Amino acid sequence: MSGMWPLWEVFIRARRGMSHIHVGSLHAPDAEMALRHARDVYTRRGEGVSIWVVPSSQITASSPDEKDAFFDPAADKIYRHPTFYDVPADAPHL
Repeated sequence: MSGMWPLWEVFIRARRGMSHIHVGSLHAPDAEMALRHARDVYTRRGEGVSIWVVPSSQITASSPDEKDAFFDPAADKIYRHPTFYDVPADAPHL
């Protein structure tokens, strides 16, 4: 029966984390059940403080096969590289 349910992507924010991390996918009939299943499957040890579930069908992604064409335009914008800026001597962590 789960093969007929929509696929959901699961993101979890850990106790010490600042952002949600994709941890896996699951099938569920609706968002509420997807949250419950995600809690049961991906936070067994209580490591999460927040769970996001997103229908896989709602995610738009770039294709790894087209990565060169998709990301190359950013490389020709030389102002995005810090080579034109002087770094102050008293700012060692930049």
